[in-house]
Amino acid sequence: MAKRKDILVRFGQRVRKLRKEQGYSQENFAYACELDRTYVGGIERGERNLALRNIERIAKTLDISLAELMDGV
Repeated sequence: MAKRKDILVRFGQRVRKLRKEQGYSQENFAYACELDRTYVGGIERGERNLALRNIERIAKTLDISLAELMDGV
């Protein structure tokens, strides 16, 4: 059985995909989430282990539920 990518990498890929689908630049998305752009970059590269509050901020900015955000992660 093939090993799945780390959850942080999968989550970061999901965030990047959804952000781009909604037309956000990384900088504008970070601003809308009230997060630093470098922090968002770290999320998208799978380098950050997020707090639940920040995951909720991301879902709220994307106007989706937490379940939708985690779909496929």
